[in-house]
Amino acid sequence: MWAADPSAAPAAAVVADPDGPDAVRLTWNTWPRSKVEASRCVVPLAATISPGRVPDPSAASPPPLPYPPLRCKAPCSALLNPFARVDFAAKIWICPFCFSRNHFPLHYSAISESNVPAELFPQCSTVEYIVGGAGVPGVGSSPPPPVFLFVIDTCVIEEELGYVKMAMRKATALLPEHALVGLVTFGTQVHLHELGFSDLSKIYVFRGTKEISKDQILDQLELSGAGRPGFPMMPQQPSGPQVNGMHPSVTAGVNRFLLPVSECECTLSTLLDELQPDQWPVEAGNRAIRCTGVALSVAAGLLGACMPGTGAMIIALLGGPCTEGPGMIVSKDLSEPVRSHKDLDKDAAPHFQKAVKFYDGLAKQLVSQGHVLDVFASALDQVCIAHCLVSSLCLHLHQYLYFFIHNQKRKSRIF
Repeated sequence: MWAADPSAAPAAAVVADPDGPDAVRLTWNTWPRSKVEASRCVVPLAATISPGRVPDPSAASPPPLPYPPLRCKAPCSALLNPFARVDFAAKIWICPFCFSRNHFPLHYSAISESNVPAELFPQCSTVEYIVGGAGVPGVGSSPPPPVFLFVIDTCVIEEELGYVKMAMRKATALLPEHALVGLVTFGTQVHLHELGFSDLSKIYVFRGTKEISKDQILDQLELSGAGRPGFPMMPQQPSGPQVNGMHPSVTAGVNRFLLPVSECECTLSTLLDELQPDQWPVEAGNRAIRCTGVALSVAAGLLGACMPGTGAMIIALLGGPCTEGPGMIVSKDLSEPVRSHKDLDKDAAPHFQKAVKFYDGLAKQLVSQGHVLDVFASALDQVCIAHCLVSSLCLHLHQYLYFFIHNQKRKSRIF
């Protein structure tokens, strides 16, 4: 099952790769040794991971391992890795994150200093596992398709929306034909588009002024029986029979709101052509009414009912801060400025704590469903992403400079 630990690769084999063999790029060279040093860091401590990058063929990486990863006990759940301390005599390994002692299961009984599993090789800090798909007895050979649910902010000017449409067409053209896509647009209200109804444009409308629970979302979408009970936290604890990672009861919901690109390309193109900036009037001296929180809740509820545990992705294209409903971080009145970092330090941001609580709950829901939220924005302070940073377990942030998205003439925008 395992081979002896191969010798470490020579230094000459190391190539100049900023991401390294693990496709990880860090924002620091030296980890701060104290809280004072950490407070003086200008750039936040962060790591960018690219799990989809094709590995270097010359790298000493093992083939995909045909067994599930070994996890630390809850709530840590870290995976067995080369940095764990192993007691071969007692068949125990110590987690390097929480220092918990974990016993090896029976199928690791042959482990020894000369016979270690591939995930413990020092030079194999990244390994791939085959779980719940090909190579696992009793499970379908084809993995579930990738899922992309686009959430588009329409509280923008016509020119900006044109750039969004252009980017959407380019993105969908690059997706695999079997990839499932869905569309949610929002402004003053949230519009969930039923792509499976191609005869005419069918939209489910949600009010943006009040928080809506997952059960209410499912009831309005007639998906009350789908995806229940909730998808388990760990893949080792299946709640029932699954086919290709999908629950059998979710087919109807998938066919209504999430369709393969090859089947809904024309419908999606028509919807983008008809998409206009939010028509709700904005009074002078006020900001646009933007219900970002409700839009993300609807997207999370839909994926939780239709595609639990499949690694689906919510792609949110935001043009400004949330000014209405749950997750609101600034009022509609322009006389109230958007909070600054000094306001956060002094706890003088009136909507901050309530917004953080909302996004924290949304993050826990996404994590339990196995889904990811990607936020595309032109500036951190523009959409006030600090409220969502508590959701780092499920949030990716893509920040683009304003003049890269638009033409070279700088636009004057007041949020």
